Amino acid sequence: MLKIVKYVIRDIIRSRIIIAYALILLAASFGLFNLGGDVSKGLIGMLSLVLLVVPLVCLIFGTIHFYNSYEFIELLASQPLKRGTILMGEYLGVALALCGALLLGAGLPVLLYAATATGFTLLAVGLALTLIFVAIAFLGAVATRDKARGVGMAMLVWFYFALLHGGLMLLILFAFEDYPLEKPTMAMIALNPIDLGRVVVLLQMDVSALMGYTGALMKDLLGTTTGIASAAGILTLWLLIPLALACWIFRKKDL
Repeated sequence: MLKIVKYVIRDIIRSRIIIAYALILLAASFGLFNLGGDVSKGLIGMLSLVLLVVPLVCLIFGTIHFYNSYEFIELLASQPLKRGTILMGEYLGVALALCGALLLGAGLPVLLYAATATGFTLLAVGLALTLIFVAIAFLGAVATRDKARGVGMAMLVWFYFALLHGGLMLLILFAFEDYPLEKPTMAMIALNPIDLGRVVVLLQMDVSALMGYTGALMKDLLGTTTGIASAAGILTLWLLIPLALACWIFRKKDL
């Protein structure tokens, strides 16, 4: 598996797309910290950047990479290698390359301007989202052979998690505002890793008012060490379930 991971990382670096991704993140991050004039404003801008850009790049890049590597995957499958090993090697190569780009593009500005618990929490959330959405990208790519359909599915997944889910959640909360909503609100946030990451970072910044309608509720539910640990556990499930499903489908699929 290690040889597959090394080959995938070298192949990704040679394509230079990952380098461009890191440089764009670096330029945007430095710009947010310098233009805002305040570390807190810079972190809020960084949070928006990470929550929107990282999942989109991971979904699109992960999906396209899988389809472009199909011949290489078929070659590996003809060797005495387990299919789970092949898929995990591909996944780790892509995920580690994207995590490295994130650490360079967003980690360096955070270390220079906001080396605090909030800044490191933001980076941890960004890394978690990278791992999660690469896993979701691989699940979608494994499930369908058609490249156009796979990329379209990736775009729809990003649109739902980044934009549509929040609107649906607010609609439900306002429609049932006369009822106790603590547990349903927590369940709805847990169903979206982007929203969950946003809540965790904003609670670290102690600006729960910026979370709007759910701010006061989330401060009680996730503003403690136990709450942060629970959020980490939920994000871990968001990683493991798509990856396990992708491995299961890949083992049974005709290449």
